[in-house]
Amino acid sequence: MAQRDTHDRLQREALRLFTERGFDDVTVDEIAAAAGVSHMTFFRHFPTKESVVLDDPFDPIVGEAVARQPADHTPVQRIVGGIAEAAVDLDDAETFRARVRLAAHHPRLRARIWENNNRTQEVISEALVSTGVDAFQAEVAAGSVLGALTAALMYWARNEGEDLQACVGLALQQIAGRT
Repeated sequence: MAQRDTHDRLQREALRLFTERGFDDVTVDEIAAAAGVSHMTFFRHFPTKESVVLDDPFDPIVGEAVARQPADHTPVQRIVGGIAEAAVDLDDAETFRARVRLAAHHPRLRARIWENNNRTQEVISEALVSTGVDAFQAEVAAGSVLGALTAALMYWARNEGEDLQACVGLALQQIAGRT
């Protein structure tokens, strides 16, 4: 449990410092000091400063969930179902909102969102292909769903009163053709 506490403390302090001073004006050493750990401990939890904001350990979970979806569903329906199955309740939606908002407003972080999406797209596409879906269909379906999901997350992060689950749910419904 101490590992998770340290991870969370590092992320919380990093977000606080980034919000106060700007992403580019905060060093890893400053984040580590604010969290009460060494810079080496920081790097045991996060490979880069950017990963504090963009850390996304859910790709394998989503891939497995997509692969478990009924084979008679369309690729898009399977991805939407897999994402819904793998959805994790966020204990701290405000921390998540701060991470998404910070990434949305910083050019380098925004570019990294698309890198993360490409990795997620590969995982989802591989899951579909492994169950018999054509590679092209798998890529297009994964890209479509992830584009809608990213748009929903960015909208939610910019709009204080919006509910995360509602935004994501509506985006996934739209992409699956259910609205």
